[in-house]
Amino acid sequence: MDPELEAFVPLFPRADFSDPVTARKALAELAAVVPALDTDGLEIEDRTVPADPDVPVRVYRPRQAQGAVLWLHGGGFVMGDVRTEHPWATRLAHGSGAVVISVSYRVAPEDPFPAALDDAYAVLNWLAAHAAELGVDPARIAVGGHSAGGGLAAALALRARDERGPAICFQVLNQAQLDDRQETWSQRTFTDTPWVNREKVAQSWQHYLGSRPATPYAAAARADDLSGLPPAYVSTAEFDPNRDDDLDYALRLLRSGVSVELHQWAGTFHGSQALLSAEVSQRQSAELGAVLRRALAP
Repeated sequence: MDPELEAFVPLFPRADFSDPVTARKALAELAAVVPALDTDGLEIEDRTVPADPDVPVRVYRPRQAQGAVLWLHGGGFVMGDVRTEHPWATRLAHGSGAVVISVSYRVAPEDPFPAALDDAYAVLNWLAAHAAELGVDPARIAVGGHSAGGGLAAALALRARDERGPAICFQVLNQAQLDDRQETWSQRTFTDTPWVNREKVAQSWQHYLGSRPATPYAAAARADDLSGLPPAYVSTAEFDPNRDDDLDYALRLLRSGVSVELHQWAGTFHGSQALLSAEVSQRQSAELGAVLRRALAP
C-alpha cells in the first residue's frame, strides 16, 4: 500500500453497512470536518428537479463552462447526498471546467432499486431539456460517479441507450460498484481491506436490491450487450473488492467497440482518494478533472 495512505488506515471507520442509519451519521460527521474548499469562480445553486418524487440537486457552474457532467455520489447505495458530496463536486468542477450536477438520489434500504436509477434518469432528462438555461451544449453531457455512483452512472448509460434517452457523450466510472455476484478474485479475496471489504459490498447489495432480482439496470456488469455505449474512463484502486469487476467491465466495453481509458492506481484502496494530502490522491483528482475536460472540449 502507498505509505502516505497506509498511515491513515487506523483512522478509518469500521467497514460496515449493517446499520445504514449509523453509517449515514458517520459519513455526515466526516464531511463536517473537511476544511472549507475554495469555491472562488464557481456559481453554486441548490435546485429541485421535478419528478415523482422531486430530486434535489446542487449545480456547480464554473466561468465559461465546457459541457456538463451529471455526478452521482458514492455511499454503497445507502448513504450520501449533495452535502457530503460537496468536496468531490467542487474539486470536479474546478478540475474539469464543466457544469457539475450533483444528485441527491434516494437511498436504500428505505428506497431500494430502482429508486436511485429513476432519480438519476429524471435528472438526465431535466439536464438535457435545460441545457441552454445552464449554458451547456446538449451534445456535451457526461455522466459519472464514484463507487455506487459509478455503478449508477454505468446503469444510466445503459438505460439511456436502450430507451433512446438523452445523448450521453462520456461516462466516468471511478471505483464503480458494478456486480452483485461478487465472483471475481478481488471480491472473493479482499475481506479485510480498509473502508470497503467483501462483507460491506455484500451488505450494500442486499440493501439496494431488497427482494428484487438483479438486472443490468441494477448491476451493469450483468448486461449482455455493451455496444453503442458512450466512451468511458474507468479507474480502479488496487486494494478494492470492486477492482476486478471494473477491469472486466472495461475490457468488455473495449471488445464491444467502446473507447475506454483505463487506470489502475497502484497502492490505493477504495475511497483513499479522499485523503488529499497523499500525492497519489492529488494525481487521481487531477486526472479525473483532466479526463472530463478533454471529453467535453468543443
